[in-house]
Amino acid sequence: MIRHDRLVVTATLITLIVLSWAYLIGGAGMTMMTAAIWTPGYAVLMFFMWWIMMVAMMLPSAAPMILIFAAVNRRQHETGHHYVSTSIFAAGYLIAWAGFSLIAVLLQWAFERTGFLSPMLVATNVIFGGVLLLAAGSYQFLPLKHACLRYCRSPLAFLSDHWRPNNLGALRMGIVHGAFCVGCCWFLMGLLFFGGVMNLYWIAGLALLILLEKTAPAGHWLSRAIGLVLIVWGGRLLATAF
Repeated sequence: MIRHDRLVVTATLITLIVLSWAYLIGGAGMTMMTAAIWTPGYAVLMFFMWWIMMVAMMLPSAAPMILIFAAVNRRQHETGHHYVSTSIFAAGYLIAWAGFSLIAVLLQWAFERTGFLSPMLVATNVIFGGVLLLAAGSYQFLPLKHACLRYCRSPLAFLSDHWRPNNLGALRMGIVHGAFCVGCCWFLMGLLFFGGVMNLYWIAGLALLILLEKTAPAGHWLSRAIGLVLIVWGGRLLATAF
């Protein structure tokens, strides 16, 4: 199993990504067809909807990091160190996005209560949409964004700076790397409130932008280009509102 862990990890990642996208395409939309009555059960359902959406959108861009962790971990085992299942690192990564999903559900509830979101989770206020676009675009230029993006784009640099041994260390590394990814992408994910949380074209478009931002050779410049487009878009929306 250790000798073939790269194949196992790759197959598992592909399976999770396919299943999560299948859920979004076939199941999550049906959830939104019901009236949005905020009971504890509905809140839990929304949490898992958000979390599965984050799996679908973020695992493709996190796959290089997870595969490199598996390779380094295998070499560590070959030199006599304790072998750690890659699933522990991946679980830590997904825990970080579970935290984001919890915050997203709270924001969803607040935006619906204030009338900024329809029950179908689409922005209903032009000013709200314009401000959201401007804020997301501005964040693309902040040092915090690019400090987090650096680790998302450089898996070896992350492992060099944050490597910890044993199972608990792998879980901690996964959570920390997930936190960097949240710090890098949380405002782009916030644009789901603008384009529609269940708009599959919007979801796929954001996921593609995030993937390119993290893996394309000119990802840092692409990040700034995205920011400029969002700022112009948001400014035009606000101009029409006034």
